[in-house]
Amino acid sequence: MNFNFKPIYLCVALMATASYAKAAPLAYVPNEKDGTVSVIDTSTDKVVNTLPKKGKFGKKIQAVAMNADGTKLYVVVRDKNAVAVVDIAKGKQEHLIKVGDEPEGIDISPDGNTLAACLEEEHAVSFVNLKTNKLVHTTKTQGRNPEHCVYSPKGEWLLASNEASGNVDVIDVATHKSVHLIQSTKHPRGIGFSPDGKLAYIANEAANLVEIVSVGDWAILHKIPVGLRSNGVKVSQDGSRVYVSNGGDHNISVIDTANNTVIATIPAGERPWNMALTPDGKKLYVANGRGGSVSVIDTVKNEKITDIPVGKFPWGVVIR
Repeated sequence: MNFNFKPIYLCVALMATASYAKAAPLAYVPNEKDGTVSVIDTSTDKVVNTLPKKGKFGKKIQAVAMNADGTKLYVVVRDKNAVAVVDIAKGKQEHLIKVGDEPEGIDISPDGNTLAACLEEEHAVSFVNLKTNKLVHTTKTQGRNPEHCVYSPKGEWLLASNEASGNVDVIDVATHKSVHLIQSTKHPRGIGFSPDGKLAYIANEAANLVEIVSVGDWAILHKIPVGLRSNGVKVSQDGSRVYVSNGGDHNISVIDTANNTVIATIPAGERPWNMALTPDGKKLYVANGRGGSVSVIDTVKNEKITDIPVGKFPWGVVIR
């Protein structure tokens, strides 16, 4: 009996492991007005969970980020001037890290050790050690009201887009100092880097365009007209496409980076904002702030697949 049992047991175990390995990634969507995070299964495009399991993280939440192994979710709780550390498996908050006045955008360094948070009303960026969950440094920006903080692919730079002053701070991560100010056309918002780190793509909401910046000398190389009130930016994993959400036109512009032209315009929901791609790059998930939904885009066909209802004022998406 033992001889027959072991192979069967091993087969079941291997099948379970294979099934787990093939599980589709999950998309996490912070609902600003609800104080909750909707969890979407990207294989079915259905909401399968809501975090936290009970209550809410705060009265107003915004950006989210996730660690590399997908066990921790970091949620900006703006009304508490903090970032919540959430154990995803348990579905509850483990820590609350005070980061400074009015945080909005956050990003995790490529090495996974540090979280950067843009502090709008403090005109600063704070840096948190994720091993200790402690605030370790705060850098004053040269510009006013930084919204989005984005690390370069190798982690040597952090760019912070400033809503009130119409420019972008370049922070040297090694020294925690703002070393340059990129003067945008009007109102910079979302930022994305090319995979090789040589270019930065910056959405300019008031000018309805994307500015392409050379990393290092920080010169603006190109300005690409997109849609009305362009704000979110997502660069494909191979760098061949840049996706730009146009809040006023309720659509997504697709830029071919080979010739820096818009090759497609895809309908989304009302007031599309921040976005995320699945690991295989085949689907783009777009948070529709005023629509209370997430649009799912087929990036091969450049077509909208569906709109998924979530909570009130979804701010963005992170996928793991």
